[in-house]
Amino acid sequence: MGHGFLIAAPNSGSGKTTIARGLMALFSRKGYRVQPFKCGPDYIDTKFHAAVCGRPSVNLDTFMATPEHVRDLFVGYGNDADVCVVEGMMGLFDGYDRDRGSSAEIARELDLPVLLVVDAKSAAYSMAALISGFINFRKDIRISGVIFNRVGSARHFAMLQQVCDDLGVECYGYLPKKAELEQGSRYLGLDFSEKPESKLLIELLEEHVKWQKLLELAATHATSTPVCATSCQDNGHLGKVLIARNEESFSFIYQENIDRLENVSFFNPERDVPCLDDVTLLYLPGGYPEKHLDALVSAEATRQAIKQYAERGGRIVAECGGMMYLCEKIVTDEGEFPMCGVLPYRITARKEDRKLSLGYRRFTLDGKEYRGHEFHYTQFLGEPPKSAAQVYNAKGEPVPTPVLRYRNVLASYTHLYQLPFS
Repeated sequence: MGHGFLIAAPNSGSGKTTIARGLMALFSRKGYRVQPFKCGPDYIDTKFHAAVCGRPSVNLDTFMATPEHVRDLFVGYGNDADVCVVEGMMGLFDGYDRDRGSSAEIARELDLPVLLVVDAKSAAYSMAALISGFINFRKDIRISGVIFNRVGSARHFAMLQQVCDDLGVECYGYLPKKAELEQGSRYLGLDFSEKPESKLLIELLEEHVKWQKLLELAATHATSTPVCATSCQDNGHLGKVLIARNEESFSFIYQENIDRLENVSFFNPERDVPCLDDVTLLYLPGGYPEKHLDALVSAEATRQAIKQYAERGGRIVAECGGMMYLCEKIVTDEGEFPMCGVLPYRITARKEDRKLSLGYRRFTLDGKEYRGHEFHYTQFLGEPPKSAAQVYNAKGEPVPTPVLRYRNVLASYTHLYQLPFS
């Protein structure tokens, strides 16, 4: 059975990611089998979860999947774990439409207790109003305790403890304010280093957080047997599936997309020349190929093999970075770099052309609806290509993201939650 809790916060930047990953690392170091989950479409935090816990992290998202499927995923993946730790997204009640799709909705669907991470920097008893508001806002959300972050001193924590005592909510401890714990950033604000959690963070959580009581809290939740298997594997008919994967260029993959497949292998386009003779589906997921252009250009034999595969009718699904890789060229401030040349377009990654495209996406193709998420700064250079389908956001509003079809190639900036298998 899956036992667990959900780590949420009033808003982004409160420290929930630091505390979530730290607790995962602490529990793992203590010998517990920890199953990590991430609310929403994020495929960055899941990479860090997996590095900490030694097992894949799974997305729980009620826009891209049904509530029933989310429950099946939670039980299926967490069935053999000692504790399931679910990291929320943004603020607890922030969703794509009010609180729809929020961490709160996930907590309600799974009947999970919520641990609220509160940034207490430069505040003391004023925290009472904030925490009281979250506790009483929705009675169907079970906020079972609080962890304070960026606490300045033991005296500061004593004042915060009074807040919890007066509100009648469990205080599970705090994380002291330490410059060493501030999250680093790299390209576009994302750190891909996947370095293990710092020894300091783990030691501070062990010292200042009631981690044993958190395990007891997790044990108060147990879900029933899933309706279907962990990932509803029914795709053996696909034959051999080959997936591009490496650290950055092709790394944005939803775990379930892999687990639904029976015959799957991987290759690194920066160094491997794939044998595509018996491949029935080539999957090129998203990432940041614009950060590894020299390596991708040097691997000319790989690019030619993929182009020949596409031209003879090979089936390809390419998402975001994978789509960019299939285009004629990627243009940066340093110049133009040839890619596979399957799609007759150029992509610009120049600083002056960067524009954030972000949000849930859905579209219908050949009578089937697909859902996913879009996050990128690159753009098509010049006139955008015509789309094979109209793409909509979560509220049903049309967006200009094109869906590209060429022979048996399906490509888009959208990261699909479930690949087009049929």
